[in-house]
Amino acid sequence: MSEALSAPAQAPSASHKGRPVRRRKASFRHDNLMGYLFISPWLIAFFAFTFIPIIASFLLAFTNYDVLNPSWGWVGLQNFERMFTRDPRYIKALQATFFYAFMAIPLRLIFALAIAMLLNTNRRMVSGYRAAYYAPSIVGGSVAIAVMWREIFGRDGLVNAILGADIAWLGNPNTAIWTLIILAVWQFGSPMLIFLAGLKQIPREFYEAAAIDGANGWQQFWRITLPLLTPIIFFNLVMQLISGFMVFTQAFIITGGAPLDTTLFYALYLYQRAFVSLQMGYASAMAWVLLAIIAIMTALVFRSSSYWVFYGSQEE
Repeated sequence: MSEALSAPAQAPSASHKGRPVRRRKASFRHDNLMGYLFISPWLIAFFAFTFIPIIASFLLAFTNYDVLNPSWGWVGLQNFERMFTRDPRYIKALQATFFYAFMAIPLRLIFALAIAMLLNTNRRMVSGYRAAYYAPSIVGGSVAIAVMWREIFGRDGLVNAILGADIAWLGNPNTAIWTLIILAVWQFGSPMLIFLAGLKQIPREFYEAAAIDGANGWQQFWRITLPLLTPIIFFNLVMQLISGFMVFTQAFIITGGAPLDTTLFYALYLYQRAFVSLQMGYASAMAWVLLAIIAIMTALVFRSSSYWVFYGSQEE
């Protein structure tokens, strides 16, 4: 009797439970459709200007595609073989880029950290100084700054006027690249702000305890500040490493790769091959080699981080 009474009651319950499930599925599909509709402009732009060009560049890297020559075809690895065996300017571009990166990046980080420590105070007008020191990072990569820098280091420029000399800074193979390195160091604002944020996260109690134990300022820097800043240093190093190998505007405007290709940076030489010589296939191969170089250098930094980067959550 109880089973007979309970059976009819269960059937409506099952059908009642089935309807909300179908409605939820329909609502879920509708939400997905609306979501894709709203992000469709970004998706279209991504595929049109990023994904498809990347695939096209990869395929062109194995061709001898020339904009003015319709008879181009598949050449396999010849572009890569040409880079390292039959193109002396490519080797010079590699040398100039590595020298620039290995000199400019450490100097910029050291200078940024020094300024950040000076600005890590609560004195009056310090926020104005922070904004002023950050300004070169905003405008430093612009064409106007590059033109100004070219005039400053010209024969009749400000540097020679101050020194009372007549030195061709941009025409001398020994000094031309250093003018670009100085410009890179001058653009220290971005890493400076990141260092400043990291310095403010270090508890003051550490320095007070160290001072009680008799540690001077230099000892506090090496024993407290620098170890606790290693995650920030690691982040800045990776970001500056990537941008350092892709430097272009400064060399393009200030020196054009001269003199004697001592400032012919990788990105500048790639531009010359692609848009001056119109050798798109060769330039595409160069672009993928640059990607590989940056990936390898970044991987090495990540690999070494376990030996020198200290995180507060790590156990001794």
